[in-house]
Amino acid sequence: MISSDKSYILGMFFWIFSNKKENNETDERIDSENKLLCRFVLDGIGRTVGESVAVDDDILIIKKGTKYIGVPLKHIEEDGKTLMVKGLINHVNAEKMGEKWRQDSFKEINHNNDDE
Repeated sequence: MISSDKSYILGMFFWIFSNKKENNETDERIDSENKLLCRFVLDGIGRTVGESVAVDDDILIIKKGTKYIGVPLKHIEEDGKTLMVKGLINHVNAEKMGEKWRQDSFKEINHNNDDE
């Protein structure tokens, strides 16, 4: 039978090992997401859609002028230094996803000069 000290040490070893594996998986996910940021995004015929600014779960957020649009990552492929959208962009849904991300991510600042 294993003494309580040995079982404690074994338990700590397995906890550290499993925690390290989770951290590595998280680091790999963050690295793959970061590779997609600050890159120009083109549509299927080579026109510039905008610039990638964030990844929200499985949605790539693209800044298009003053708006943000969202495109599922499964429709994005790397093409050298740029990203390419595979297929057609449903602009209505893309704008809804981008606006939802903007509302969740941005805090609007009130620039009133009123002293309180």
